[in-house]
Amino acid sequence: MSASAQVKRISVPDIAARKGQEPVVVLTAYSVSMATLLDDHCDCLLVGDSLGMVLYGLDSTLPVTLDMMINHGAAVVRGSSKACVVVDLPWASYQESPAQAFRNAARVLAETGASAVKLEGGEEMAETVAFLVRRGIPVMGHVGLTPQAVNALGGYRARGRSDAEQAKILGDASAIAEAGAFAIVVEGVVEPLARQITEQVPVVTIGIGASAACDGQVLVTDDMLGLFAGFTPKFVKRYAEIGEQVSQAAASYAADVRARAFPEAAHVFPVRKG
Repeated sequence: MSASAQVKRISVPDIAARKGQEPVVVLTAYSVSMATLLDDHCDCLLVGDSLGMVLYGLDSTLPVTLDMMINHGAAVVRGSSKACVVVDLPWASYQESPAQAFRNAARVLAETGASAVKLEGGEEMAETVAFLVRRGIPVMGHVGLTPQAVNALGGYRARGRSDAEQAKILGDASAIAEAGAFAIVVEGVVEPLARQITEQVPVVTIGIGASAACDGQVLVTDDMLGLFAGFTPKFVKRYAEIGEQVSQAAASYAADVRARAFPEAAHVFPVRKG
């Protein structure tokens, strides 16, 4: 094997085998540059429909289109070589029928080179998950606080505070796991419920606003880096304040331009004689 051989990308079975093992590290990515920076540190890069709010300034994920997800998914695959890349199926691209879900999921995998798709929903989506998995499309599930159902849920509040909600979410996770999902994102649920789900379902759980007991964790990278200033969810830990650094750098650049201090001699092209 030549020294230039490509690094083997982490596969869906590799992620699935991490149940109860070393936690799975997941971050969102939407571009070549960010994927390149994150690739060495993550087991999985999620091209989330959160890009609608983070990149496009939308009020929710609902207006995100399949073409948007495909374009950003392809960019993340090009920018990475190690991490398993998973792309969200956007609102209304899979709920109509299993056949619709298959057509759109197949297009995502074919046009991006990603390894899997993610879709939201519980028991009502189990048939669709099973339909996709039987046809060779790996699926990551998503239960609890499901942003695409924000209107039905009445907002982005934590889930599982009542016994009825806990039973519903646990049933949703069990149904999606039984349908063949290789992993399930558990979002915005009370900690004991996330722990219980992780203990009871046989597939990897990826927590976000859930529990450290989950088999892995995911955050929106722009939240984690302090790049997205719209709001900071309770469950986000900021590991940097890059947004402030960007603003300061832009201010310094603007001051230099207005003072004609940039460009300097080192930044322009002199005439060469001879």
